[in-house]
Amino acid sequence: MSKLETSLQAAMNARIIGSGSETMVLAHGFGGDQSLWDKILPYLTKHYQVLLFDWLFSGAVKYPNLYDPLRYSSFDAFADDLIALMDELHLTSSVFVGHSMSGMIGCIASIKRPQLFSRLILIGASPRYINTDDYEGGLEGATIDNMITSIESGYENWTLSFVKLLVDNNDPLSVEHYLRCLKSMNPEFVVPLAKIVFCSDERETLEKVTTPCTIIQTTNDLVVPESVAHYMQKKIKGETTVEIVKADRHLPQLTAHLELVHVLGRVLGFEI
Repeated sequence: MSKLETSLQAAMNARIIGSGSETMVLAHGFGGDQSLWDKILPYLTKHYQVLLFDWLFSGAVKYPNLYDPLRYSSFDAFADDLIALMDELHLTSSVFVGHSMSGMIGCIASIKRPQLFSRLILIGASPRYINTDDYEGGLEGATIDNMITSIESGYENWTLSFVKLLVDNNDPLSVEHYLRCLKSMNPEFVVPLAKIVFCSDERETLEKVTTPCTIIQTTNDLVVPESVAHYMQKKIKGETTVEIVKADRHLPQLTAHLELVHVLGRVLGFEI
């Protein structure tokens, strides 16, 4: 199937489920797919029409030839796909929930087309992962370099170590779930995408965001320290709050889904 023959809705496995007058968009992060939202989805579809989709790098996508690492060389290209998908589905004034890299993608999309979004909910998002003299991103540049080398030299071993870094090791089913997602990705996509994500610096983007934001941070995220959440809160122009979810590591939608749903309900005004 060629790029011209494929709608974004079909290419990105997009589907809308649920009830309610408002729309919520769920955007997964690096190495994932829409199945990572499965645990919280039943609670959200009671109150929202929920848009789920897979980014084109995901192993769940049926047409991997549609993902060109040269085109997707920055978050901007992903933001353009998000905007185009929402336009194709005639969505406006939606609540956007973006995990990890999708948090910054949502921020960029909201700057380009603010009318598409009523609120941004950013889970484990970061504008920059690498530390500088005056900024704590959580990781050293050498750590990122070593990670890239590990991906290139032994992809299978790297997936195991990366999953243990991101997912609460006391939840083996969630570890296995994310590992399946990660292993389903085309390895040729992983290095260029990892460089975009972990070497990015979108700090200047934050001050252009005027959409109201909620930043959700876990109590022990090994790749995004709590200081990043408060940095983002300070820099984002729109009204912004930080909510802490008591959870270990980077994927509360897998390992602390009830705590996450309670936070979402409190922020958005719905009951579980």
